[in-house]
Amino acid sequence: MSEIRSPAAALPTAALTGRTAEFERIYRAHVAAVTSYFARRTEDPQLTADLTADTFVAAITSFGTFHPAKGSPRAWLFGIVRHVFAQHCASVTRGRDSAARLGGYRVLDIDEAAELLDRIAAERPGRVLLDGLAALSSAHREVVDLVDIAGLSHRDAATALGVSTGALRARLFRVRHKLRKLTDHNETGEAND
Repeated sequence: MSEIRSPAAALPTAALTGRTAEFERIYRAHVAAVTSYFARRTEDPQLTADLTADTFVAAITSFGTFHPAKGSPRAWLFGIVRHVFAQHCASVTRGRDSAARLGGYRVLDIDEAAELLDRIAAERPGRVLLDGLAALSSAHREVVDLVDIAGLSHRDAATALGVSTGALRARLFRVRHKLRKLTDHNETGEAND
């Protein structure tokens, strides 16, 4: 199966210097996590690839504004991921014509589609969890998604959400408590069946 590659992958490493090399390091370190984020939200490999590509186009476009002192590259990138997905959801909600949304995107070859289908299948338990989280507020869902599913640190998740680390920890405590209650309730309900 083909690997999702960066456009700079064909360049010799020595040719990549400065900001270009820094962006490539960020891309290589996080492309799998970004793809997994979208694979948990859709079963369509083409959409997963498109949203991943849109994220990195937005990232490279705004890379000049990235400052490591304000947060890690992962937190910065997941802020962009959330924005790209929110834009996608808004466009779907508005009912835009799918041909207009997909215009300009290349069709995946069989190996790329198969690789993304495998990743989507691997993320199916994550989608089941996300379905269970639907009863929670969006603020609570985002905290669980970034910390427990995407694996961001409390600091990075707080940065991506634009809240303090203390506020994030409080949300995380509340949501985990609610999820434990929900899980306990579901297990009790199954035991009574």
